[in-house]
Amino acid sequence: MNGDAYSHGLWEASAPAAPVTGPLQEQDLRVDIAVIGAGFTGLSTALHAAEGGASVAVLEAQQVGFGGSGRNVGLVNAGMWVMPDALPQELGEAYGTRLRKCLGDAPSLVFALVDRHGMDCQAVPRGTLHCAVGQQGLRDITERHRQWLVHGAPVELLDARAVAAATGTTAYTGGLLDRRAGTIQPLAYARGLAHAAVKAGAKLYTHSCVTEVRDEASHWALRTAHGSVQARWVFVATDAYTGALWPQLQEEQIRLPYFNMATAPLSDAQRARILPGLQGVWDTPDVLSSFRYDRQGRLVFGSVGALRGAGMGIHRNWGRRALNKLFPELASTPFEYEWYGQIGMTSNALPRLHELGRQVFSFSGYNGRGIAPGTAFGRELAGLALGQRRVEDLPLPVTPSVTARFKGLREMGYEAGAQLVHATQARL
Repeated sequence: MNGDAYSHGLWEASAPAAPVTGPLQEQDLRVDIAVIGAGFTGLSTALHAAEGGASVAVLEAQQVGFGGSGRNVGLVNAGMWVMPDALPQELGEAYGTRLRKCLGDAPSLVFALVDRHGMDCQAVPRGTLHCAVGQQGLRDITERHRQWLVHGAPVELLDARAVAAATGTTAYTGGLLDRRAGTIQPLAYARGLAHAAVKAGAKLYTHSCVTEVRDEASHWALRTAHGSVQARWVFVATDAYTGALWPQLQEEQIRLPYFNMATAPLSDAQRARILPGLQGVWDTPDVLSSFRYDRQGRLVFGSVGALRGAGMGIHRNWGRRALNKLFPELASTPFEYEWYGQIGMTSNALPRLHELGRQVFSFSGYNGRGIAPGTAFGRELAGLALGQRRVEDLPLPVTPSVTARFKGLREMGYEAGAQLVHATQARL
């Protein structure tokens, strides 16, 4: 997008078109809800609110899915990075239990929306594989398996032989198959949500950066370069790509870059051996890697790092080495697309709910899990504005934002650290 080949890569090349939109031109457009940001959270909010009878205006500074929603791997996972039992320990029993259920059920919400609205977004609800590297990784997924089983989740622990059959590589010591999860073409899903929201009656404006927000007591007044909106509720859904109006949403997150590279389509014989069940894969190391298929049989392979400066060559060379080590038969298969984006990481690896003003709320800090949680949290925000939920009924408590310590240094450290790891080893 915006002429940058490294922003959305394969997803932009293969996604159906977004709704035809343009900048906000109206003056004092009156709506019940103003949503800022046209990613998973904002568009889910708009869709559910419009279906519930509210008038909605979505204001996007760039294009639909421009931020993290259009750049990620496309794994529709249940839960967060942290162990499921850690949620009540961190948030208290009531909120922790509520969040665990909300996130555990979130993939089914995604796939139900895809089916109900006929979204052409390559949804494959066949589960994901969390693959263990080494004995520490095996202990990690074994404990995750134990905890999720207690809560009735359809998860299965695979030994090394079973995970080799499921992935096509002997690199892993085990794997956790989560049947609630799956894969999706993320930009196509964002555009599908946009089409559904517009059809439900929401107004969608792109290239409409909000430059001013004022509390007028009876409503909020929002201004863009060419228009203005009056709204009773404002929901800020910009996460790691938040601009200047609410800098605290970005200041509390450490931005972690993540890149993807997509191969040329594999042959039928190769696809029969590599990921024959079409699950998405992610592994256990801190500098993790992931892979999954797209509809055309391209293997989308990614890891931590930014495709810029010195990192361009380092990560590209690592990708080649690591893929060849996992799957020697792909040694001559070229990469056709490369792109990267930013993940917003919080101090406890959990998302945040902030009250930014009177009837102004924001969910942020998805920690690399934006698709399913963003969709579910958007539904929750819509329910709040529609009077179906109270603030205290939401899956997270309202908390103040806290600036991350040494944010800039840590972000540079993560980017440099990923380069060091990828420069010195093939990772597996």
